[in-house]
Amino acid sequence: MTGGPEPISAVAREALERELADLRTEREAVAVTLRGGGGDQTGDRADQADELERATELDRLDRRIDDLDDRLREASAAGPPRTDAVGVGSTVTVRFEDGTESTVQIGEVAAVLDRTMVTADSPLGGALLGHRAGDTVTYVTPEGPATAVVLSLAD
Repeated sequence: MTGGPEPISAVAREALERELADLRTEREAVAVTLRGGGGDQTGDRADQADELERATELDRLDRRIDDLDDRLREASAAGPPRTDAVGVGSTVTVRFEDGTESTVQIGEVAAVLDRTMVTADSPLGGALLGHRAGDTVTYVTPEGPATAVVLSLAD
């Protein structure tokens, strides 16, 4: 990764936007449970503990929402993923040594549960960065060194 704004693919953007919408819905549901907690209710320790737990959950949701908002803003500033060489946000088709082919997306984090996502700091993802169609890359697997050929790039 470059340290500057990193692009994301359209599929990754859609997944982040979907997660953001889900988090905002969940946040509103948790916030509603805290709004009615004032007044002259005495409550016991269990009620207080429950309220503290909901407030903690609200804080967690707010942090994740802020992170996703920031990431989507950064991706907009970065522009579209590269199509001349593999970069974060690229969709890459590769052929492995055993002849199988796979299309993967190069992402910065694996927060989205997507079997086609390869993080830029993983062995394969790191090896692919900066390469073009036709290049052969070498990376390390638990079984030892492996190679793959970059067949094509798309955004």
